[in-house]
Amino acid sequence: MDLSRSFDDPDEIVEVGGTREEIVTIGGLTVSRNTTPPGWRWSEHVKPLIGGEWCTAHHVGVVLSGHMAVELADGTSTVVGPVELYDIPPQHDGHSVGDEPVVAIEWSGAGAWAGGSLRHRVVRTLLFTDV
Repeated sequence: MDLSRSFDDPDEIVEVGGTREEIVTIGGLTVSRNTTPPGWRWSEHVKPLIGGEWCTAHHVGVVLSGHMAVELADGTSTVVGPVELYDIPPQHDGHSVGDEPVVAIEWSGAGAWAGGSLRHRVVRTLLFTDV
């Protein structure tokens, strides 16, 4: 039984569309440290890779540094900064604000928006030959 874990030794690292998600499981809970660079936007950098109109993951976490803006499908928007907690429902777009990367810890949504959508995709090839 692990009493402590470190993001320096994650179970999985998912890098998609310029963002990095370090995923750790502890006590039956999945937690991630997410880093998005300045200029990053879900609809520009991830949507083309996984499809869909909006991010469908439910994110709950805290911003450690940087600022992120979130727009919901219903038009609601907010900007979240350092030491602020967030609860972002599915059907949203998000992006980094300013010149600093956004670093956040999430305990819900970890692996869902990128890892869950991409890690289960399989490329299959069927080769036909006629001898």
